[in-house]
Amino acid sequence: MDAGLKRDLEEKVLAGERLSREDGLALYASDDLAWLGGLAHEVRVRKNGDVVHFNVNRHLNMTNVCTASCAYCSFQRKPGEKDAYTMRIEEAVRLAKAMEGEALTELHIVNGLHPTLPWRYYPRSLRALKEALPDTVSLKAFTATEIHHFETISGLSASEILDELIDAGLESLTGGGAEIFDWEVRQHIVDHRTHWEDWSRIHRLAHEKGLRTPCTMLYGHIEEHRHRVDHVLRLRELQDETGGFQVFIPLRYQHDFVDMKDGKVRNRLQARTTMATGAEALRTFAVSRLLFDNVPHVKVFWVMHGVQTAQLALQHGADDMDGSVVEYKITHDADNFGTPDKLTREDLLELIRDAGFRPVERNTRYEVVREYPGPDPDRRESPQPMRV
Repeated sequence: MDAGLKRDLEEKVLAGERLSREDGLALYASDDLAWLGGLAHEVRVRKNGDVVHFNVNRHLNMTNVCTASCAYCSFQRKPGEKDAYTMRIEEAVRLAKAMEGEALTELHIVNGLHPTLPWRYYPRSLRALKEALPDTVSLKAFTATEIHHFETISGLSASEILDELIDAGLESLTGGGAEIFDWEVRQHIVDHRTHWEDWSRIHRLAHEKGLRTPCTMLYGHIEEHRHRVDHVLRLRELQDETGGFQVFIPLRYQHDFVDMKDGKVRNRLQARTTMATGAEALRTFAVSRLLFDNVPHVKVFWVMHGVQTAQLALQHGADDMDGSVVEYKITHDADNFGTPDKLTREDLLELIRDAGFRPVERNTRYEVVREYPGPDPDRRESPQPMRV
């Protein structure tokens, strides 16, 4: 990078000025990851100090049966296919209650687009889960793609659907279904009808109704840096309008290592691409933190990045390490590169301290549940947050 441009970008970041599309492209083009990480760390410290947030949650996927066959997805199954499943509501409640003793604060629910399940299954599921779980457990459920699907199967509007789901206990949508918004890429990776226009419409409605939601980006497949910049800037503009996004979550695209065993490679992108390296992941977190100036938090989903890369991401703009998770099938149905199904509260505390930060347990609304001591200052080898 030209020294003058580098200096100009530094000055803009340090002055708190908004970065442009051209600035984002220039940042991605830089080969100085330490410099890039330092700038992003400056912004994350300005917004969140020495804190790393986490929560104690469980992911629940009530069905993997899906009408879509998205090119990146190893999770979906067709009706009658081996390993296809749909839970009875009672089964979903039983699985959720199995985690109750661990002071769970969030249940995260994402499903396939089931072709025959009636619309009423979904609000009934939320009501049953809400009744069975303590009041401290928030229901974060359904992608904008699922809400769009519910419009089709119910004949109701998204506004009516959201009203009923909120009445049933919904406290937040999930951020999925975003992938990459630019049609140049999206037409090759997504096999459903929910694109930027409907995804943004549904989140805008959710924000108008008082919900605060996450937003995501699936990176590291066939997209280019310019598509990532475009994706973040669309979200930034929507955030200017609604203020409803709490956190941005870059999700690393996964190759399919498991399904090949049954002779079906559902992930059709892997023949055309390689997975993002750790360095590219850190670059993506850093540029995202620098561009997305109006979202308070950036989350590293350790399941998709591995634990060590997730720790490093905390030095490159991220301030949230997600949660305890337990069986994240959407990723674990694809990869076998070693991420565990579960990290306990104690595991997360140790990982955050080991990265040099102070852990703060949060709930879905980013309200503080409990603050914990940071790294032991008397440990000679105790790491400290990277200084800019």
